[in-house]
Amino acid sequence: MHETIDALAARFAAVDTPTSARDRTQLQSAVDEVDLDTAGIGNSAALREADSLYAANAVWFHHPSYVAHLNCPVAVPAVAAEAMLAAINTSVDTYDQSEVATLMERRLIRWTTGHLGFESGDGIFTSGGTQSNLQALYLARENVMRDRTAESAALGSAESVDSAEGANQDPTRRGELSRMRILTSDQAHFSVSRAAHILGLDAEAVVTVGTDEAGRMDPAELVSTLTAVTEAGNIPMAVVATAGTTDLGVIDPLEPIAAACTDANVWLHVDAAYGGGLLWAPRRRRLLTGIEGATSVTIDFHKTFFQPVSSSALLVREPRLFAPTLHHHDYLNPEAEAAGAEAEPNQVDKSLQTTRRFDALKLWATLRARGANEIGTMIDTVCDLAADVRELLAAQPDFEVRGASDLSTVLFRFTPRTADAGTADELVPMIRRVLFRSGRAAVARTVIDGRPWLKLTLLNPETTVDDVTAVLDLVRATGHGILAGRHLENNDTLTSTEGGAA
Repeated sequence: MHETIDALAARFAAVDTPTSARDRTQLQSAVDEVDLDTAGIGNSAALREADSLYAANAVWFHHPSYVAHLNCPVAVPAVAAEAMLAAINTSVDTYDQSEVATLMERRLIRWTTGHLGFESGDGIFTSGGTQSNLQALYLARENVMRDRTAESAALGSAESVDSAEGANQDPTRRGELSRMRILTSDQAHFSVSRAAHILGLDAEAVVTVGTDEAGRMDPAELVSTLTAVTEAGNIPMAVVATAGTTDLGVIDPLEPIAAACTDANVWLHVDAAYGGGLLWAPRRRRLLTGIEGATSVTIDFHKTFFQPVSSSALLVREPRLFAPTLHHHDYLNPEAEAAGAEAEPNQVDKSLQTTRRFDALKLWATLRARGANEIGTMIDTVCDLAADVRELLAAQPDFEVRGASDLSTVLFRFTPRTADAGTADELVPMIRRVLFRSGRAAVARTVIDGRPWLKLTLLNPETTVDDVTAVLDLVRATGHGILAGRHLENNDTLTSTEGGAA
């Protein structure tokens, strides 16, 4: 363990590029050459091999030239806690496998729901935003189905939906599922449409709500879309608002969206995987006003709380909303014991996972070491950096910057005077690829309204404007290099053609 820590510390101190710049075929050969069926080579040798194979060729999120995706540098107390929880190997599904770990996780859930404004809220840690969003929409589906069943039973309707064991075979249930709709914007995370597919909803189940020019969901469009869905004889199962879109970094107007959902009696899920950390940001907490009106919320601590993957949570307004997840098994959480006065707090009752890591320990250690206010200030810092970088780009004639962000993303393009719009489009993926393969910088790319953009995602509070300027200089130099290469190729082609004609 000490050898590994020393080797890793040395690598962190020596890292001078965000990627290794090794060719993928070389990396594949190095991986394939390892004989996994041979006799063991011993602890030290195996870990030295892991260091030379993995650590030497890792992507380093703490490097100031890594500005690509939603990956953050991690807090040292969280890394130490990761080692602790991995060594002890706690599983927080049942109390008899975890004891105090369950109590600590539940305390963190209460702390988070308190900041959300959920007075009697509940929640569960998950592997990430995709799982949190999936479970939120599963809970929405089942709670909506339960409520409709109760309403039908109260009315004595012949179309009531059975909730007995055979419900999955009930054609009425299938009919209800075919009518369920999820309303969200075109900037929602792809996990929303994937969840709809996994949950057995129809292909047209995800209904797109219009956005404003900045990419935020338009509340008026939401109201009219809810009306249209209902008038078409379909069921608004849930509205998914996004607090921090992946590409644009904007936050949907949560307060009017929550009001619209309350008026329509529709489940509101807020995907705050990216923006949830703003709850603790001193100068930007106001951007999440209205989140207290949500039914459920996703927060990824491994994005804006500087935690190692994985550390996410699904939070709900009321504990009863977790009821569809509950299953009893005699070997794990017997129903008779759960109903007793001495019932243990088994978290498998709320989780889609059974065996589950004690990831909450990392967040606990970070909060105790650094304090929530300091972490919130760090989030403000990366958002300030993004605003400064946008101003910098806007002042340079050979760059185009797109819109503004509520968080820490910046979309831009290299648009030199000598390149038309089509050429600038072609340069986007080429610049990204050349920089990544060279190891000099890692930037991302995306497409908005059919136009490609380079993307900076700034999640390192120690990165400076000068650091980002250096990356922009690399983008510019790479773009000019690609254009110069094209010019030479065109001249060579022209010379060859002219020579042949002569």
